[in-house]
Amino acid sequence: MAGTNLTPWRIAAFCTPAIPISALGLPLVVHLPNFYAAEIGVSAAVVGLVMMALRFWDVFTDPVLGAAGDRYQSRWGRRRHWIVASVPIIMISVFFLFMPMKDVGASYLAGWLFILYVGWTLVTISHMSWGAELSPDYHERSSIQGWREFALVAGSIAVLGVPSLLEAFMGEVSRGMAMQAMGIFVLILLPLTVALAVSTVGERPAPPKEPIHWEKAWKAIRTNRPLRLLLAADFLQSSATAITGTLYFWFVPLVLGLPAQANTLLLIYFVSGVAGVPLWIRVSHRFGKHKTFSYAMVYGAAVLPILFLLPQGWYWLAVFGFILYGVAYGASSFLLRAMMADITDHDELETGQKKTGLFYALLSMTSKVGYAIAAGVTLPIVELIGISTSTPETNTAGALFALKCLYILPPAALFGLSAWMMWRYPLDQKAQEELRAGLEANNAFSPEMSTVANPTPSAAAKSGKPVNSPAE
Repeated sequence: MAGTNLTPWRIAAFCTPAIPISALGLPLVVHLPNFYAAEIGVSAAVVGLVMMALRFWDVFTDPVLGAAGDRYQSRWGRRRHWIVASVPIIMISVFFLFMPMKDVGASYLAGWLFILYVGWTLVTISHMSWGAELSPDYHERSSIQGWREFALVAGSIAVLGVPSLLEAFMGEVSRGMAMQAMGIFVLILLPLTVALAVSTVGERPAPPKEPIHWEKAWKAIRTNRPLRLLLAADFLQSSATAITGTLYFWFVPLVLGLPAQANTLLLIYFVSGVAGVPLWIRVSHRFGKHKTFSYAMVYGAAVLPILFLLPQGWYWLAVFGFILYGVAYGASSFLLRAMMADITDHDELETGQKKTGLFYALLSMTSKVGYAIAAGVTLPIVELIGISTSTPETNTAGALFALKCLYILPPAALFGLSAWMMWRYPLDQKAQEELRAGLEANNAFSPEMSTVANPTPSAAAKSGKPVNSPAE
């Protein structure tokens, strides 16, 4: 099937908002729990429960916002106006979360996290859905989502480099100063990249159709086997990644005995993830997306236990271990997002409706639930086993071994389960091409195709290319 002839420049422009999105997401998972527990003084168990409760609230908000994105269009299309609307919401909440006053508590954290998650949902679902709709081609979808993943990991690397730059110019930097610097990085980059993307990259035309009844929509979702498999795999791999992310600043300083190298090792991990993305794209073009995902998860499950063998204080062995583990990081998210684009084709052929936003909301929801459970379960366990960051010399060998097991064993098992889950996934390249042929045949006989609201609807419909922005 022919692609949409997206130029590298337009794919790059589309991907740029992923940099600040990731630069925000990494501190939320890795830095913020430890910052509010160790520096602000909120109990680690309370921080974990707050984050879990708010993520579970997203179970209700994500599908609503995803469905709204599918239904309510503007002159820009179905996605870009939602991304623009998310920017001020995120910027205000980042300011208050990353630069808190000294005497704040759990209610302050919960309130601003709630507001942030609303903006986060708007931007992530809209951006993923926009990317899924840029091309109907099986492999081009992998490339788009793969380079978006590349930008996401690059954003993580960039935000990790911010505290390192501060240390290079100012000497030792407190956790509070590092959080402020990362927040400022997001505040500057988010509006700039969103402006570039929405003014440069257009949207593919979507024929207007009557809204489907909610009962029929949910019945189609419940009976969609590829969707069930993908959401289950995403929940499992997200939970695994969230456990290692949440516990990272307990594991590396206390178990590996490398507190001064923790940021550097995390940077190495993400650089390995970036290096792995082009490799996984090539593998997916050869073996298909779902098999490549399974290969990556088996690889992650196999290399993670290597961390058991790392002796305390051996920095270069730790570097080797995190390089091996980091390679797997770049594969899972972009492959699942690319497969979700194929699932929307499957649903559209069955129901006659294009519910890309709703489906990506479900994908976002399973990921958030995985992260919520990881934070809500592991942080109370850290307190239960008696781990202390303020007085690390009081940590017993048994407590540190329990922390090591918690960091390694559950994620490895979850990676293995997600690989087994997706090995049975039915939508390969041949099946997706048959779906696209059916959709194109349906649209060719649809009189509604002539009424698509676009600046140049007939040209877009004939070429299959994304509609350019009004500025173009």
